[in-house]
Amino acid sequence: MTDPLPGDFALTRIEGITGRFVAAGQALVGDAAPVQHAFVYVGDGLCVQAMPGGAEMVSVEEVSPVVQWSAGHFDLSQGRRDLIVVHALSLVGTPYSFLDYGSIALAHYRIRPAWVRDFVADTGHMICSQLVDEVYLRAGVHLFDDGRLPGDVTPGDLWKLLNPKRVTSTDRDLRRLTNG
Repeated sequence: MTDPLPGDFALTRIEGITGRFVAAGQALVGDAAPVQHAFVYVGDGLCVQAMPGGAEMVSVEEVSPVVQWSAGHFDLSQGRRDLIVVHALSLVGTPYSFLDYGSIALAHYRIRPAWVRDFVADTGHMICSQLVDEVYLRAGVHLFDDGRLPGDVTPGDLWKLLNPKRVTSTDRDLRRLTNG
């Protein structure tokens, strides 16, 4: 594993009922993954993560153990990394909303009304994966080029981005069902 540099993001598991809730929600939208949380490394052993009490800067040691770092997956210049860190730090205090998961699910099933999308976008709330996507976007790095709206991203989406060739048991089950 490559050591993380400021501007890299990490994916972790969440234990307990919250982790099971997030994992179930991700599975419902086709993003089953072994991770349920993401954060941005800002250097000096610190990270910025979205939490129900608002985005916070904490020691990496205080978060769940890292399952995977983005280190080595993106060719980021030092200037780009600096921008990612600046934007991550600027989002400390950003409110969190579980409603964003519902909006992402509705978008996945292509039944999200425009008013829901606009309401969620206007609140300025962010879940962990939205925070990662947003700081990269503000730094000029588009993580997804599949036509999704900014912020329509789960930790499972970030996992798939870093692991495009991995096939989960859910993917295998879906293929088996569709192939007879």
